[in-house]
Amino acid sequence: MKIPNGQQIIEEFEKWSPKYLAMEGDPIGLHVGTLNKKIEKVLVTLDVNEDVVDEAVAKGAGLIIAHHPPIFRPLKNLQTDFPQGRLMEKLIKSDIAVYAAHTNLDVAQGGVNDLLADALGLKNTSVLVPTFEAELVKIAVFVPESHEEAVREAFGKAGAGAIGDYEYCSYTLSGTGRFRPTAEADPYIGEAGKMEVTAESKVEVVVRKQEKDRVIKAMIAAHPYEEVAYDVFTLENKEIAMGLGRVGLLETPMTLKEFADRTKQQLDVPSLRMVGDPNATIKKVAVLGGDGNKYIQQAKRAGADVYVTGDMYFHVAQDAQAMGLNIIDPGHHVEKVMIQGVVEHMAKQQPMWQCEFLPSQTNTEPFRFI
Repeated sequence: MKIPNGQQIIEEFEKWSPKYLAMEGDPIGLHVGTLNKKIEKVLVTLDVNEDVVDEAVAKGAGLIIAHHPPIFRPLKNLQTDFPQGRLMEKLIKSDIAVYAAHTNLDVAQGGVNDLLADALGLKNTSVLVPTFEAELVKIAVFVPESHEEAVREAFGKAGAGAIGDYEYCSYTLSGTGRFRPTAEADPYIGEAGKMEVTAESKVEVVVRKQEKDRVIKAMIAAHPYEEVAYDVFTLENKEIAMGLGRVGLLETPMTLKEFADRTKQQLDVPSLRMVGDPNATIKKVAVLGGDGNKYIQQAKRAGADVYVTGDMYFHVAQDAQAMGLNIIDPGHHVEKVMIQGVVEHMAKQQPMWQCEFLPSQTNTEPFRFI
């Protein structure tokens, strides 16, 4: 087992939650410290405050992965006798790096909104607010049959060949490769000046255009040839749209009051706010983590019987009520589902790493319910 450095950890994380999924202007990425160091423990948290940093220090974590960016607005100064400056000072003195994945983790498949939808028991989910539709390319590479499997594996590990709920998808054609190495060549097969004829396979995979360069780099690293022959084709078809929020169906209809009670239990909140008739029948549910005020119209157009989101404003709640959209507001802090979600996802990706992903035990909910 090997100890990864921070760059390797984040590279693996961004295969799942790439930066290009984030909303424009969202301050994601590395906020504090360096990733150019070995990391044996990563603390995963919703927020970064002084208590969380103390927890990271106590547990020996060299990296914190957070959902909410600790530097959300540009800093005008870094005075250490104020809370923000004191927080940054503690992180730097403790040599703890902080990486933030915000709306990109909201949008990502299996990210915050899918985790919330799963917790609520929603089936047949789709995106509530489309924000991203990836352009696709096809990469076709010619490889000797002896290394066909190694190249397919490299493609899959790099994220190529993901189609809907399937991964490691590829297509292979068998054929004959012909080439003559020059005097300057150092061929894997054949001799300089002699025509070589060899059995080769053509391996094809589909990949998002934004990930093309990384995938090609991984493929070349697994390929035995000195000069790798490959083609890249732009595809007309698009990936299924990704975005904020999810809409899905309950397995069994229930009343709004019953669903509210279930939401409290499943999202582990002591109380919540509700708009609508407690006896209204709920079958179709829209959910959006964080502040979802802007998207009540999308929830209504999606045919949702209830919209589950946080930070609901008074007048927006009145607007929802007027349009016949029930609301359940369990608060912003329910996004804490990402903590265990990230821990489990990252632990599965690199089981041979000597690196622990630790769920934060610090409660960063600022509200107390009395």
